[in-house]
Amino acid sequence: MSAQYLGPLPDHGRFAYRPITRRADYRWPNGARLAVYLGFNIEHFAFGEGLGAGIGPGSPQPDVLNFSWREYGNRVGAWRCLELFDQLGLPTAALINTALYDHCPELVSALVARGDELVGHGHSNAERQGVLDEAAERELLVLCRERMNAASGADARGWLSPWISESRSTPDLLSETGYTYTLNWCHDDQPVRMRTRDGQGLWAVPYPQELNDIPMIVARQMDAKDFAQMIIDNTDEMLEQARAQPLVQGIALHPYLVGQPYRLRHLRRALQHLCAARDRGEVWFTTPGAICDHVDGLALNDPAFFA
Repeated sequence: MSAQYLGPLPDHGRFAYRPITRRADYRWPNGARLAVYLGFNIEHFAFGEGLGAGIGPGSPQPDVLNFSWREYGNRVGAWRCLELFDQLGLPTAALINTALYDHCPELVSALVARGDELVGHGHSNAERQGVLDEAAERELLVLCRERMNAASGADARGWLSPWISESRSTPDLLSETGYTYTLNWCHDDQPVRMRTRDGQGLWAVPYPQELNDIPMIVARQMDAKDFAQMIIDNTDEMLEQARAQPLVQGIALHPYLVGQPYRLRHLRRALQHLCAARDRGEVWFTTPGAICDHVDGLALNDPAFFA
């Protein structure tokens, strides 16, 4: 191989490499070292077309089996989860498709009534965002934010793309349309500042692709008790790691999965374990927006803090 090919690989240019062991130290509110949030994915899917997770092999459309399984989350599972979150006093980051406002507005209203943070999650998870041209993608981001504001009074600050589908311009468009953070990137255990072409920048708040019921339960066919134990083990290990530096742990949940009764029972056990750590002052149970507020304050006092 000629030496002319031994150069750097193509890069995104959004942030520099910086190992977790060589960063400034700080604490979360109340002195906690581990910030934890629930990414509660509330989604709606087109009937008879488009994408969607499946409990069984896909059938020719209309795929009633898989569509109705997902719809269980909106009709039953989400409400059971909210009962559990209320019992434990837990906030959520509700990642919502704006199609919910047409389909089941009562569910979004319940989230707002709880004081949950509403996070943009596209119009429907039956569609990918990254295939849109720049004008159409910008329009999607603007319309979702406007719909959430008009219907819920929510000035959405964060975004998670359906299926984590991005174009090369997505971070730029998010910043230009008023969002301040993205959950698309799973590359770190701390918030990372991303560069954007408008110079404003965008926070990348850690969002899990491991501590996430879709890849674990659907793709890897993990049992509910094992997923719950995974949450417990991940928390205990991160609490030990957080003695040296502040960390963020997100837990991604979909109510058509964890809202099934036997899975909910195991989720309760995992969340009770987390609440015990919260009650000891070891965990800050929060939302991504509050995490951004905290690091924004640190960065305001020292712009090089997160460089």
